[in-house]
Amino acid sequence: MTEVLELTELPPAETALQIYQTPNGLDPYIERIRQEVTGHAPNLKTDKGRKEIASRAFKVRKIKTALDGLGKEQVDRLKEIPKLIDAERKRMRDELDALADEVRKPLTDWEEAEASRVALHRADLDGMAEQAREVGGLEVETLRQRIAIVESAVIGESWEEFEAEAHRVKAKALEILNVALAERQKYEAEQAELADLRRKQAEQEQKDREAEIARQAADKARADAEAKAQAERDAAAKREADARAAAERAEQERTEAIERQKQAEARAEAEKLAAEQRAKDAAEAARQAEIKRQADEKAAAEAAQRKREADIAHKASINNAALAAFIENGMPDECAKQAVILIAKGLIPAIRIQY
Repeated sequence: MTEVLELTELPPAETALQIYQTPNGLDPYIERIRQEVTGHAPNLKTDKGRKEIASRAFKVRKIKTALDGLGKEQVDRLKEIPKLIDAERKRMRDELDALADEVRKPLTDWEEAEASRVALHRADLDGMAEQAREVGGLEVETLRQRIAIVESAVIGESWEEFEAEAHRVKAKALEILNVALAERQKYEAEQAELADLRRKQAEQEQKDREAEIARQAADKARADAEAKAQAERDAAAKREADARAAAERAEQERTEAIERQKQAEARAEAEKLAAEQRAKDAAEAARQAEIKRQADEKAAAEAAQRKREADIAHKASINNAALAAFIENGMPDECAKQAVILIAKGLIPAIRIQY
């Protein structure tokens, strides 16, 4: 910092903020630095001269760093100001909100008490009205209890501005409940009358069922007696029929046994003749098969021989054509013959005869 101060002075702390926020406010300091580091004839021939040039450039960079750091300090101070302002704003809002709540508290307390008073009256009104809701299907005793509850509600000055509405709600609820009670009493009377009719009808139906049961029992007894007598008659007839059927079955079985014996003997004779014929047929088939096998074998051998002879003739024809071509193109006979033999035997690489 000593070197920097020797070069130039920094803006004083009390005026630094004003200088930095003024457009071109640092121009005097920049110009002073320019005057101090320029105007020197550069001497690049000596080491000292070169070091002096580097020293002046280094001092410029150091004052740049110092001026930039001072400017940053001003920015940091300015950044703290919004925080202080926001903290004071919040403290002010909290205190004034508390003051407003304190000033309004009597009115707030009155509004809460008024809301509670009105809510209680509304709840009492709804309680009376609730007694007259969903009354369909309720028993007579339940309806009477609800009527007693509504009638017990005392309507007077204690209801304040809701007194007239309370009279209307009570009257409407009693009207609904009394109508429902009358309808329910009528319904239960009709149900009682209907139940009595059903009871009498059930008693008559029971008597009719008992009479029918007695009649059916008598009919069954007669039918059982007749069935028993018929069963005895049927049993006697069945025994007689069974005896006749047994005798007939015995005769039939004897006749069938004789017939089966004859059929068995005939089948045995037929099977014997068939077996003898099958043996003869098998022997003849074997003989014919052997004759055919020998003929096929001979025909196959002859065909193979013909094929070999044809192949030999075909190859000889191609070999002779190759031999003739060799000779025609100037190769001596023996050489041409030897060449064809060597090629045909596959002894010459990459050369073969296409048959």
